[in-house]
Amino acid sequence: MVSPVTVVKSEGPKLVPFFKATCVYFVLWLPTSSPSWFSALIKCLPIVCLWLFMLAHGFSFLGAHSSARKILAGLIFSSLGDAFLIWQEQGYFSHGLLMFAITHILYSSAFGMKPLNHHAGLVIGAVSAVSYALLYPYLSGPFTYLVGVYIALIGFMGWRAVAGLQLTNDLWTWTKMSACLGAVLFIVSDLTIAVNKFCFPVPYSRAIIMATYYAAQMLIALSAVECQDAETARKRA
Repeated sequence: MVSPVTVVKSEGPKLVPFFKATCVYFVLWLPTSSPSWFSALIKCLPIVCLWLFMLAHGFSFLGAHSSARKILAGLIFSSLGDAFLIWQEQGYFSHGLLMFAITHILYSSAFGMKPLNHHAGLVIGAVSAVSYALLYPYLSGPFTYLVGVYIALIGFMGWRAVAGLQLTNDLWTWTKMSACLGAVLFIVSDLTIAVNKFCFPVPYSRAIIMATYYAAQMLIALSAVECQDAETARKRA
């Protein structure tokens, strides 16, 4: 298992642009009532920096590990989703929903289907079902089924991330924990969006949504680098 100190030393410098871009977003705090290409750029910039984080590990790394390529593709679709959501009041909310649905499919594929962990699946399935049941009375038109499909996809992604986390000493890895925490934060972020948009205003909703979202994407991006870190550790040993 790669130690946390090794992780910080190897991955920390590559994440500096992401942290700076995230700070810029929260410092500028552009009004959502005035969507523009500049506000879209500021919102998408932290995720674009995560593209660079992935690319910093080298094309040979991405070529050798399909899970890393899928997470990079998911980050690209996330950026498109972020851009569409800037203009959600102009009718582009469903477009953003589609982009993030594709993102969750890619992340699910990256996390894989082993181990299955049926208990985690049952828990995530129950949470997803309760969430949709609570949202359902507030949904109308196409969103009645679009939101249902989206909840199923993000729930499936969450299951695959949580299922990979095994706490026994010989199976535990920091990247599996990173994927698990990232998926849970992504669910929290999207559930806050849904409640705020369809049910009732959530206090400090934008801060909650964006803080959990950026943290989720960073953690999921970090979960892709396990293979390289393990290889580095073996060479040093």
